[in-house]
Amino acid sequence: MRCPKWPPQAAAWPRRPRNHGWPDSATVQRVVNGGCDVVPVAHYLYRDDEWVYKRQYRLSFSRAEIVLLNSWMSVQQIVYHMLRVFMKSEQLTDNDTGEGPLSNYHIKTLMLWACEQKPARWWTDELNIIEICVEMLHTFAFWLYGVRCKHYFISACNLFEHIANSFYTKVTAILLMSTTRASICKWYIDNYISKCVQFCPSRISNLLWDSRPHDGLHNATSLQKSVFVVAKCRLHTSSILHFFQLQAAKSYMIDFVSRHSLTLRSCLCWINQLAKTDHVLRLYFTAVVFLHVSYKTQQGLGLLTDEILHVSAATCLQSNDVRLCFYTRISSVLSLRQAAILMKVTANNSGSTVQLIETELSKA
Repeated sequence: MRCPKWPPQAAAWPRRPRNHGWPDSATVQRVVNGGCDVVPVAHYLYRDDEWVYKRQYRLSFSRAEIVLLNSWMSVQQIVYHMLRVFMKSEQLTDNDTGEGPLSNYHIKTLMLWACEQKPARWWTDELNIIEICVEMLHTFAFWLYGVRCKHYFISACNLFEHIANSFYTKVTAILLMSTTRASICKWYIDNYISKCVQFCPSRISNLLWDSRPHDGLHNATSLQKSVFVVAKCRLHTSSILHFFQLQAAKSYMIDFVSRHSLTLRSCLCWINQLAKTDHVLRLYFTAVVFLHVSYKTQQGLGLLTDEILHVSAATCLQSNDVRLCFYTRISSVLSLRQAAILMKVTANNSGSTVQLIETELSKA
């Protein structure tokens, strides 16, 4: 259930001192404006009480977390991903629901505190990603030793309250504290890179494993080379996939326009959605619309109907202002206004086919 106001339980979060400028004031304001949610999840002490279990709610800050995660630097997002993969693969976390002793939410909390308490240079200048991961795991181990994991937004809330003095806590803390730069490198090569290599062509994967040290030494250099080979292969694959996705989108565009024709409403919908996507698709849609208008005009013995005029004007202007057309189609004032706008666009553009179309539309 959406709660549009920032909850009083987290009133201290927007005002607390931040020595390293993250999150900045604009991001903090965006988080606060987004409010939070109230979700039907009971406190762990009442899980066996059926009546309370069905009626108790808790605060959820998932909206705020999305805003904050989107403001992270690339290296922070990579570290977060690597920590989650390591913890899940070692079966140290259960899932995002927090049902198990540890969950991905604890890793997210660890990252949020680190992003706020560490300067930007700590992520980019002083350490490499492997060293950052090791230090983060050691910090998490200290939290487990002390059975204290402060909620990022409500610092008075302890997320480790339910695992106090457990054998699991001590064993997990010892395991995390024993991780080293060399052991993490070895783990990522054996458990992460090897899976990524499966998606690479066989010639690349064979080259990668043939180049590894024959004495079985796993070091940072080997990890770096492995990641470079896999990333290069994946980028190439992504480019091919992007090409086929563009071709599929173009085919769908032509099929939709030819089968359903175009109205001003559907044209505006296409323009609004394509504005958020690839620039090539926007240009392609413009070309498809012009061909559609040409075909419809020929069918109508050279007559430009009001619908075709509005669709053409919307495509040329690429602006939401033409929504007014939908409500005042018969307004001669609006038609003159559209003509004036189109002529201004034409005057500011160099000579082109589109310019000629805009001129003819202005006349019409």
